[in-house]
Amino acid sequence: MEPIRVLVVDDQELFRRGLTMLLAIESGIEVIGEAGDGIEGTSLASTSAPDVVLLDIRMPKRTGIEACLAIKEAVPSAKIIMLTVSDEEADLYEAVKSGASGYLLKDSSIEEVAQAVRVVADGQSLISPSMAVKLIDEFKQMSRPERDHVPGLRLTERELEVLRLVAKGLNNREIARQLYISENTVKNHVRNILEKLQLHSRMEAVMYAVKEKLLDLP
Repeated sequence: MEPIRVLVVDDQELFRRGLTMLLAIESGIEVIGEAGDGIEGTSLASTSAPDVVLLDIRMPKRTGIEACLAIKEAVPSAKIIMLTVSDEEADLYEAVKSGASGYLLKDSSIEEVAQAVRVVADGQSLISPSMAVKLIDEFKQMSRPERDHVPGLRLTERELEVLRLVAKGLNNREIARQLYISENTVKNHVRNILEKLQLHSRMEAVMYAVKEKLLDLP
Protein backbone atom coordinates (compact mmCIF):
# COMPACT_ATOMS: atom_id res chain seq x y z
CA MET A 1 0.00 0.00 0.00
CA GLU A 2 1.08 3.55 -0.70
CA PRO A 3 2.05 5.55 2.43
CA ILE A 4 -0.36 8.17 3.74
CA ARG A 5 1.00 11.55 2.63
CA VAL A 6 0.81 14.07 5.49
CA LEU A 7 1.28 17.84 5.62
CA VAL A 8 1.93 19.49 9.03
CA VAL A 9 0.83 23.13 9.45
CA ASP A 10 1.60 24.84 12.77
CA ASP A 11 3.15 28.20 13.68
CA GLN A 12 5.03 26.77 16.68
CA GLU A 13 8.27 25.65 15.07
CA LEU A 14 9.49 23.33 17.83
CA PHE A 15 6.16 21.54 18.02
CA ARG A 16 5.91 21.32 14.22
CA ARG A 17 9.44 19.97 13.77
CA GLY A 18 9.05 17.50 16.62
CA LEU A 19 5.75 16.20 15.28
CA THR A 20 7.22 15.92 11.78
CA MET A 21 10.19 13.90 13.02
CA LEU A 22 8.04 11.54 15.09
CA LEU A 23 5.50 10.93 12.33
CA ALA A 24 8.28 10.29 9.83
CA ILE A 25 9.25 7.09 11.65
CA GLU A 26 5.67 5.80 11.82
CA SER A 27 4.92 2.87 9.53
CA GLY A 28 2.80 3.74 6.49
CA ILE A 29 3.06 7.51 6.97
CA GLU A 30 5.12 9.92 4.87
CA VAL A 31 5.45 13.59 5.87
CA ILE A 32 5.62 15.49 2.58
CA GLY A 33 6.03 18.99 3.99
CA GLU A 34 5.45 21.48 6.75
CA ALA A 35 4.28 25.09 6.94
CA GLY A 36 4.31 27.80 9.60
CA ASP A 37 1.09 29.68 8.83
CA GLY A 38 -2.31 29.22 7.22
CA ILE A 39 -1.49 30.89 3.91
CA GLU A 40 1.71 28.90 3.40
CA GLY A 41 -0.12 25.74 4.43
CA THR A 42 -2.93 26.32 1.93
CA SER A 43 -0.44 26.99 -0.86
CA LEU A 44 1.61 23.91 -0.05
CA ALA A 45 -1.50 21.74 0.16
CA SER A 46 -2.64 22.99 -3.25
CA THR A 47 0.64 22.01 -4.91
CA SER A 48 1.37 18.76 -3.05
CA ALA A 49 -2.20 17.35 -2.67
CA PRO A 50 -1.63 15.57 0.69
CA ASP A 51 -3.91 12.81 1.91
CA VAL A 52 -4.07 14.28 5.43
CA VAL A 53 -3.33 17.76 6.78
CA LEU A 54 -2.55 18.30 10.48
CA LEU A 55 -3.66 21.86 11.07
CA ASP A 56 -3.42 24.16 14.08
CA ILE A 57 -6.45 26.37 14.72
CA ARG A 58 -4.74 29.53 15.97
CA MET A 59 -2.17 30.74 13.45
CA PRO A 60 -1.04 34.07 12.00
CA LYS A 61 -2.07 35.38 8.54
CA ARG A 62 -4.86 32.83 8.15
CA THR A 63 -6.56 30.91 10.95
CA GLY A 64 -6.80 27.14 10.93
CA ILE A 65 -10.55 27.37 10.27
CA GLU A 66 -9.98 29.64 7.27
CA ALA A 67 -7.15 27.42 6.05
CA CYS A 68 -9.34 24.33 6.44
CA LEU A 69 -12.02 25.85 4.21
CA ALA A 70 -9.43 26.95 1.63
CA ILE A 71 -7.67 23.57 1.59
CA LYS A 72 -10.94 21.66 1.24
CA GLU A 73 -11.85 23.87 -1.71
CA ALA A 74 -8.42 23.46 -3.37
CA VAL A 75 -7.97 19.77 -2.54
CA PRO A 76 -11.39 18.21 -1.79
CA SER A 77 -9.85 14.77 -1.23
CA ALA A 78 -7.59 16.00 1.60
CA LYS A 79 -8.65 15.05 5.12
CA ILE A 80 -8.11 17.67 7.82
CA ILE A 81 -7.19 16.98 11.45
CA MET A 82 -7.24 19.96 13.79
CA LEU A 83 -4.41 19.54 16.30
CA THR A 84 -4.64 22.28 18.89
CA VAL A 85 -4.38 23.35 22.53
CA SER A 86 -7.96 24.68 22.36
CA ASP A 87 -10.68 22.66 24.06
CA GLU A 88 -13.28 25.36 23.47
CA GLU A 89 -16.58 24.03 22.17
CA ALA A 90 -16.86 26.90 19.67
CA ASP A 91 -13.57 25.90 18.03
CA LEU A 92 -14.69 22.29 17.76
CA TYR A 93 -18.01 23.19 16.15
CA GLU A 94 -16.37 25.58 13.67
CA ALA A 95 -13.81 22.92 12.80
CA VAL A 96 -16.55 20.37 12.11
CA LYS A 97 -18.55 22.84 10.02
CA SER A 98 -15.48 23.79 8.01
CA GLY A 99 -14.96 20.18 6.96
CA ALA A 100 -12.42 18.81 9.47
CA SER A 101 -12.48 15.03 9.89
CA GLY A 102 -10.56 14.98 13.16
CA TYR A 103 -9.98 17.13 16.22
CA LEU A 104 -7.17 16.30 18.66
CA LEU A 105 -5.65 18.22 21.52
CA LYS A 106 -1.90 18.81 21.46
CA ASP A 107 -1.41 16.76 24.60
CA SER A 108 -2.33 13.66 22.56
CA SER A 109 0.42 11.04 22.28
CA ILE A 110 2.23 10.49 18.99
CA GLU A 111 0.52 7.08 18.82
CA GLU A 112 -2.88 8.80 19.06
CA VAL A 113 -1.94 11.30 16.35
CA ALA A 114 -0.63 8.56 14.05
CA GLN A 115 -3.78 6.52 14.61
CA ALA A 116 -5.91 9.58 13.84
CA VAL A 117 -4.03 10.04 10.56
CA ARG A 118 -4.75 6.43 9.59
CA VAL A 119 -8.40 6.64 10.64
CA VAL A 120 -9.27 9.81 8.73
CA ALA A 121 -7.28 8.66 5.69
CA ASP A 122 -9.63 5.67 5.65
CA GLY A 123 -12.64 7.99 5.52
CA GLN A 124 -13.53 7.91 9.21
CA SER A 125 -13.84 10.75 11.74
CA LEU A 126 -12.02 11.05 15.05
CA ILE A 127 -11.97 13.51 17.93
CA SER A 128 -10.42 13.51 21.39
CA PRO A 129 -12.62 11.67 23.92
CA SER A 130 -12.94 14.77 26.10
CA MET A 131 -14.21 16.76 23.12
CA ALA A 132 -16.55 13.96 22.04
CA VAL A 133 -18.59 14.47 25.21
CA LYS A 134 -18.96 18.17 24.40
CA LEU A 135 -19.98 17.37 20.83
CA ILE A 136 -22.68 14.96 22.01
CA ASP A 137 -23.97 17.63 24.40
CA GLU A 138 -24.17 20.03 21.47
CA PHE A 139 -26.10 17.43 19.48
CA LYS A 140 -28.68 17.23 22.25
CA GLN A 141 -29.00 21.02 22.49
CA MET A 142 -29.47 21.26 18.74
CA SER A 143 -32.34 18.77 18.80
CA ARG A 144 -35.58 20.78 18.72
CA PRO A 145 -39.05 19.65 19.84
CA GLU A 146 -40.56 20.99 16.62
CA ARG A 147 -39.34 21.15 13.08
CA ASP A 148 -39.06 24.58 11.42
CA HIS A 149 -39.03 23.08 7.96
CA VAL A 150 -38.79 19.85 6.04
CA PRO A 151 -35.35 19.14 4.56
CA GLY A 152 -35.42 19.50 0.80
CA LEU A 153 -33.48 16.30 0.23
CA ARG A 154 -34.65 13.15 1.98
CA LEU A 155 -32.37 10.29 2.91
CA THR A 156 -33.36 6.71 2.14
CA GLU A 157 -34.13 4.32 4.98
CA ARG A 158 -30.79 2.57 4.44
CA GLU A 159 -28.93 5.91 4.52
CA LEU A 160 -30.69 6.76 7.80
CA GLU A 161 -29.61 3.39 9.19
CA VAL A 162 -26.01 4.13 8.23
CA LEU A 163 -26.21 7.64 9.68
CA ARG A 164 -27.55 6.33 13.00
CA LEU A 165 -24.61 3.93 13.27
CA VAL A 166 -22.14 6.69 12.32
CA ALA A 167 -23.66 8.76 15.15
CA LYS A 168 -22.91 5.90 17.54
CA GLY A 169 -19.24 6.07 16.58
CA LEU A 170 -19.05 2.93 14.45
CA ASN A 171 -16.50 2.83 11.63
CA ASN A 172 -17.26 1.60 8.11
CA ARG A 173 -16.18 -1.97 8.82
CA GLU A 174 -18.36 -2.20 11.94
CA ILE A 175 -21.34 -0.71 10.09
CA ALA A 176 -20.87 -3.20 7.26
CA ARG A 177 -20.90 -6.13 9.69
CA GLN A 178 -24.00 -4.89 11.52
CA LEU A 179 -26.00 -4.25 8.34
CA TYR A 180 -24.65 -7.33 6.50
CA ILE A 181 -23.40 -5.26 3.57
CA SER A 182 -19.94 -4.69 2.12
CA GLU A 183 -17.60 -2.01 3.45
CA ASN A 184 -17.53 -0.46 -0.01
CA THR A 185 -21.34 -0.17 0.07
CA VAL A 186 -21.09 1.65 3.40
CA LYS A 187 -18.59 4.08 1.90
CA ASN A 188 -20.98 4.71 -0.98
CA HIS A 189 -23.85 5.38 1.43
CA VAL A 190 -21.76 7.83 3.46
CA ARG A 191 -20.69 9.63 0.27
CA ASN A 192 -24.33 9.85 -0.88
CA ILE A 193 -25.40 11.21 2.51
CA LEU A 194 -22.78 13.97 2.37
CA GLU A 195 -23.70 14.82 -1.23
CA LYS A 196 -27.43 14.98 -0.50
CA LEU A 197 -26.94 17.17 2.55
CA GLN A 198 -24.17 19.20 0.87
CA LEU A 199 -21.86 18.64 3.84
CA HIS A 200 -18.13 17.97 4.14
CA SER A 201 -17.63 15.37 6.86
CA ARG A 202 -19.27 12.55 8.79
CA MET A 203 -19.35 14.61 11.98
CA GLU A 204 -21.06 17.50 10.22
CA ALA A 205 -23.63 15.08 8.78
CA VAL A 206 -24.48 13.83 12.26
CA MET A 207 -24.83 17.39 13.58
CA TYR A 208 -27.18 18.21 10.71
CA ALA A 209 -29.18 15.03 11.25
CA VAL A 210 -29.77 15.75 14.93
CA LYS A 211 -30.61 19.39 14.24
CA GLU A 212 -33.20 18.37 11.65
CA LYS A 213 -34.63 15.57 13.84
CA LEU A 214 -33.61 12.91 11.34
CA LEU A 215 -32.37 10.79 14.22
CA ASP A 216 -32.56 10.91 17.99
CA LEU A 217 -29.80 10.60 20.55
CA PRO A 218 -30.43 9.13 23.99
